[in-house]
Amino acid sequence: MKRTIRTTALAVGALIASLGLPAGPVHADAPAPRIDLRVLVVSDGGPATDAIAAELETAGTPYTEVDLQDADRPVIDAGFLADTVDGRPRAKFQSVVLPNDNPFPANSAEMAALASYEQTYAIPQVDAYTYARPEVGLQYAVGTGYAGSVDGVRAEVTPAGLAGPFGYLDGAVPFEDNSSTVGESYAYLSTPAPGADFVPYVQAAIPGRATKGSLVGEYRHDGRRELVVTFVYNQHQQQFRLLARGIVEWMTGGVHLGADRNYFAVHVDDVFAADDRWDTELNCTPGDVDCPPGEGTPNPIRMVPADVDHATAWQDSRDFTLDLAYNGSGSVDHRQDNGGADPLADKLIADRDRFRWINHTYTHAFLGCRQDVSAVPWKCATNPDGSTRWVSRNEIADEIATNRVWGELAGLPLEDDELVTGEHSGLKVTPQQPEDNPNLGPALADNGIAWLASDNSRDPVQRQVGSATTVSRYPMNVFYNAGRAAEQVDEYNWIYTSRAQGGSGICEDNPATSTCLAAPLDTATGYAGHIVPLETRIALGHVLSNDPKPHFIHQSNLAEDRIAYPVLDGVLEGYDALFADSTPVVNLRMEDIGAEMRRRAVWRSAVDAGQVTGHRIGDTVTVQAPDGVAVTATMPAGTLHGGTGFGNAYAGALSGWTPTAGGPLSLTLPSSAAAPSAVGPGDTAAATPTAPRTRVPAGVTEPVPYGAER
Repeated sequence: MKRTIRTTALAVGALIASLGLPAGPVHADAPAPRIDLRVLVVSDGGPATDAIAAELETAGTPYTEVDLQDADRPVIDAGFLADTVDGRPRAKFQSVVLPNDNPFPANSAEMAALASYEQTYAIPQVDAYTYARPEVGLQYAVGTGYAGSVDGVRAEVTPAGLAGPFGYLDGAVPFEDNSSTVGESYAYLSTPAPGADFVPYVQAAIPGRATKGSLVGEYRHDGRRELVVTFVYNQHQQQFRLLARGIVEWMTGGVHLGADRNYFAVHVDDVFAADDRWDTELNCTPGDVDCPPGEGTPNPIRMVPADVDHATAWQDSRDFTLDLAYNGSGSVDHRQDNGGADPLADKLIADRDRFRWINHTYTHAFLGCRQDVSAVPWKCATNPDGSTRWVSRNEIADEIATNRVWGELAGLPLEDDELVTGEHSGLKVTPQQPEDNPNLGPALADNGIAWLASDNSRDPVQRQVGSATTVSRYPMNVFYNAGRAAEQVDEYNWIYTSRAQGGSGICEDNPATSTCLAAPLDTATGYAGHIVPLETRIALGHVLSNDPKPHFIHQSNLAEDRIAYPVLDGVLEGYDALFADSTPVVNLRMEDIGAEMRRRAVWRSAVDAGQVTGHRIGDTVTVQAPDGVAVTATMPAGTLHGGTGFGNAYAGALSGWTPTAGGPLSLTLPSSAAAPSAVGPGDTAAATPTAPRTRVPAGVTEPVPYGAER
């Protein structure tokens, strides 16, 4: 449960009068104030405030950003912060995010207005990154604490943090250390100042001392509450991703529009078919388009029944379900070549209800332009007039329909409106095919396809293609043409090393696209020692980013050395070590992911257009959204909607989507979520001095990549 602070009101009449702020909430007989569900982010262009704004953006939480570097920005004064609506005092923002505790010049009227606003309406303030000093309830870091790098430090959530806004975590907050030569994190570690009402929520050991210093803590003073963050971060770093939810929950009291969950889904392509194998001598894949015609001998990789047993046992041990994208002709061809026998298909069909299934077309044909593979790289074949030769509408429709019928006859539990085309073909692929096959959209409509997979590395934005909406998938850098770890490493070395080292030189030609290896990896140890931890960190980063997009691998990666499992285990084991049981990985099937992405886009568009409003008066939350726009919100446990429970439990709160018909949505909060009140009496002196300049290492302003990514 989230801790609620109940305290008395402030006597701030003189300062309120001088600033023109409404004084209604101070008086016992005044109506309860209206608090709008919108966050004020005051930015200095630094990575910390940008990270919090990005979290709000991704979650769909309305916010207003004021850029202190913009000469035309609005002035933050009483009228900007509050007014009166229907005779009731209104606070326009439920919380304030500042770059530090006071980013304004000395004796700033804007900081005084913010301080008074926070006192009057019990509005919390987040100091996104500030210097440890008495003005924020901490002792100076110099002398008794520490100021410096915290790369690789393992911080921890305190008991107060676990009982409060960070209760969704298991306790550990590891800081990234992706490079030994680049500073990635910097912090001021310090203990509470004598007499300060300061509660650490996240802390780490102070080097050379037996004490621990605060990294995130709550400071209550002068009728105000501040969340004091004394380490710098950007929106991509794991330490911020772990704490982002708690920062938002603290500053909104657990009552806000928008939601944040941790998603992970894995699609396994080419099931029933076989994948061509990488040739370590030729540095290409015989049978595929990266080898010149006739060069090498295909040596396909295909699962066997024991691999199915391993997959089902793995799923049971992880409480996780894989999505199998299948090609029916793979089994038909195998039976034709093996006297009618296909033990793999028999096993998969027998265990069909243990998995989710997706139509991946019958033969895995390329459904874009006609490929001219007479040279490497391939190109689109052309008609005599120079126009592109396209795969026809009927051919595409047949690939979809035939595979669906094969799956239905096999009893596979399908959703007929989902489709993954072979290699995401039919959709644009640069440089050869910069536009979609014009026959793709009509063929999708012919088959009632509503959700079409796309490759996030080349088509990341959800869009409409005929009757279908795309669902972008993250490609894992576990290669489709590798069944053995040594093969994976050999191909990885070829791609990511220089020509002088026997590699492709792709990194030399495109240094911004990927990161070269300093030297080739050992084929015996490189997979477990380099590729697995790298791919684990990349995928886990997606999981922690409130990103529902699925990842995809291939059936070859579940065969032979089963090289996908160490990465999948790394993601799920790493996740379990970080999060409490109340915050499980959300494992959705493709159509549900697509629907989530589409609802978010509609909601975000409505929020950006100013068509969504939300406010709280006492224990009642009212949200207004356009007809047809489902509302996303996060509320405390016990919140009711029309007398019934709201949303679904996640991370100790309730969240979800609620349809609307254009009228107001009303939610009733539980008594435990009492309306915020002022912290307690305090003086009304001028705001604290301008915060000292803090250090921001290069690895925060320019995030250090995890490493090579294809």
